[in-house]
Amino acid sequence: MERTKTGNAVYQTGDLVVYGTTGVCRVEGITKPGLSFAERDREYYLLQPLHQDGVIYAPVDSQKAPIRPVMSRAEAEALIGKIPGIRAEAWKAPTLQALAQRYQDAIHSSDTLELVELTMSIYAKREQARSRSRRLGMTDERYMKQAERLLYGELSAALEIPYEEVAPYIAARMESRQDG
Repeated sequence: MERTKTGNAVYQTGDLVVYGTTGVCRVEGITKPGLSFAERDREYYLLQPLHQDGVIYAPVDSQKAPIRPVMSRAEAEALIGKIPGIRAEAWKAPTLQALAQRYQDAIHSSDTLELVELTMSIYAKREQARSRSRRLGMTDERYMKQAERLLYGELSAALEIPYEEVAPYIAARMESRQDG
């Protein structure tokens, strides 16, 4: 990683980064697109999301949407190793808006452990609903998908396995812990 004149971290072309709630992106380059006269010298990352279409121009010096490196393989393995110790309790809130805000805060935190906790929380809620022959609410479903997309996308990149193989990989790790 290099530093710009302003001291911000600069990722290199080819680096994998986590960009806000988009998830894992490959840095395709650093450019000055000259979008306006006032910003003609501002540097932007050209980001290609791995699990979505499109490209993103993200200001190198922006604090709005955090950019961080993808976790290492060791960090991914350690995170998966913590899963059995996490108590899966359904998150509750007095209103649907408050619950959605809590989910949104977890998604925006860019904290992988919090994403695991969110996913497990909603999974516990799903199991409770199934036991009562009910369906999970749309808000829960939407945030579960978003949390899984972010989490599995980063684990896929860190473990260097296809996205579709992340859930089976985690399940196999959990099974091997129970057998051992």
